[in-house]
Amino acid sequence: MLRIGLFLLTNLAIIVVASITLSLLGFEGYLASNGVDLNLSSLLLFCFVFGMAGSVVSLLLSKRMAKMGTGTQIIDTPRTADEQWLVSTVQELANEAGIGMPEVGIFPSQTSNAFATGWNRNNALVAVSTGLLSRFSRDEARAVMAHEIGHVANGDMVTLALIQGVVNTFVMFFARVIGHTIDRAVFKTERGHGIGFYVVTFVAEIILGILASMIVFWFSRQREFRADQAGAQLAGAPAMIGALERLRAEQEYPSELPDTMMAFGIRTGGKQMMRLFMTHPPLEERIQALKAR
Repeated sequence: MLRIGLFLLTNLAIIVVASITLSLLGFEGYLASNGVDLNLSSLLLFCFVFGMAGSVVSLLLSKRMAKMGTGTQIIDTPRTADEQWLVSTVQELANEAGIGMPEVGIFPSQTSNAFATGWNRNNALVAVSTGLLSRFSRDEARAVMAHEIGHVANGDMVTLALIQGVVNTFVMFFARVIGHTIDRAVFKTERGHGIGFYVVTFVAEIILGILASMIVFWFSRQREFRADQAGAQLAGAPAMIGALERLRAEQEYPSELPDTMMAFGIRTGGKQMMRLFMTHPPLEERIQALKAR
């Protein structure tokens, strides 16, 4: 959840700021030469350029935003036995997965949590919470690290950025088509665009962005199964299953932890509608998928 959430928030902020800036500058390069109709080809190209740019910039900023958003402290020189074990474990797993050594960090949180991010598989960040380190056994914690290394080795952040870029393109495109249509039909603007276009486009962009995020979340859920499989290959299936069962056990005792748990980005709850907005499948499904291998 941390990895996906920070990426999506950064992406949304970039897209909104770009849209507002262009609106204030009065950019209407996607209008036809008559100043009345939309040039759909120009509009689609415009949305593709800015949609992909927002996603790529979010990807390039992902490590920095993750460090800032979580308070992650990078381990340059291990000072404790836990830090030495963590760095050595990540190095070992990275070598097995055939990727470059990621930066390794610890962030202050009592939830059982970990994440991996970065713009490519040889320039990544893997971080774990203090709570997970203190409660999980070494085998379980190693499995968590293997899961995160699996995300890096599978190129999940790059693939996510490409999918988000396509989603951005169509969100921006249809928001402007809706804004243009309402500006003409309701606000009766005859040439160019009036204030109605900018207001409606902005609102439509937010609403369509939320709805379109279901596509990104579906992708994220599928990649979690793949990362679990990678974790099982690197750390052993029993250890991977044990880590997930430990997380499930912690969910059964919410009084000991905050209401929202995000270990591997996991959220509690599982109502059918909310499932569409979940970044991770339910723990039971992930455990069953590993046991069925």
